[in-house]
Amino acid sequence: MKLINIGFGNMLSSSKIVAIVSPDSAPSKRIVQEAKDKGTVIDASQGRRTRAIIITDSDHVVLSALQPETIANRLNDKDDDFEELNINE
Repeated sequence: MKLINIGFGNMLSSSKIVAIVSPDSAPSKRIVQEAKDKGTVIDASQGRRTRAIIITDSDHVVLSALQPETIANRLNDKDDDFEELNINE
């Protein structure tokens, strides 16, 4: 299990991530509101402005103060590290 830092020491399992989206569009806002109504929102932004919405395979919605690109880069870096381990073995 690989954990991705989504900001402020909060970690999320990389295998559970389905999508990372920007919170600016109306559909993204709707997803967050519906998740709040269902009680499946996890606010990992520590009171800061939400800059990324992470959707998991369990239909949980995680709010992060990091940019979507930053989280995606961290996710890709972890995948690269894993591939390097497999190549060297």
